[in-house]
Amino acid sequence: MAGKEIGTVSDYFAKIEVAAIKLNGGLKIGDKIHFKGATSDFKQTVKSMQINRKPVDKARAKDEVGIRVSDRVRRNDKVFLVE
Repeated sequence: MAGKEIGTVSDYFAKIEVAAIKLNGGLKIGDKIHFKGATSDFKQTVKSMQINRKPVDKARAKDEVGIRVSDRVRRNDKVFLVE
């Protein structure tokens, strides 16, 4: 089970390995998330995230956050909160 869907990847910056994620649910440091798409399928723990290049500990629905990712993601990949 993937968990609750909390967002969608809106962009990926390969050079810095950061995914921009448009949230439709809450997210905080320490949460385990699951990226799932046509070619992406991995889980990782959120170690840091930013909103408008400023570090934040938590984010709410409608926020767009940047998160460093351990593997490549693509636009429109779904992001799930692992229960």
